[in-house]
Amino acid sequence: MKIKKGDNIIVIGGKDKGKSGTVFRAMPKLDQVLIEGINMVKRHKRATQRGSQGQIIEKPMPIHVSNVALKDAKTGKAGRVGYQIEGEGEKQKKMRVVRGGKTATK
Repeated sequence: MKIKKGDNIIVIGGKDKGKSGTVFRAMPKLDQVLIEGINMVKRHKRATQRGSQGQIIEKPMPIHVSNVALKDAKTGKAGRVGYQIEGEGEKQKKMRVVRGGKTATK
C-alpha cells in the first residue's frame, strides 16, 4: 500500500468524492485508511450508568485505498504515488513523489 499516515489525499470515489484530508491511520492488511473528517457516520451509544444519558457519536469509518489518491502539493490535484532516487553513491535517498508533477511529498 503506497498511502501512508500523514499523507494529504483526495477522495476520488464514493459519497465523499472530491473532499480532501489527512490520513491519520493506515491499515495495510485491510487496504483501508482513516481520514480526518471523511466518511463520517453516526453511532448511537447506550447509557452505561443509571441516571446517565445515551448519546450520538459521529466518527470516521475506514475507506478503501482504491478510492483515494495522493494530493499534489503544487497543483492540488490527485495523482499516483511514484518513487524517485536522489543523490549519488551511498547518499542515495528514495523519495516518494506524485507522478506527473514531480513534487516530493515527504
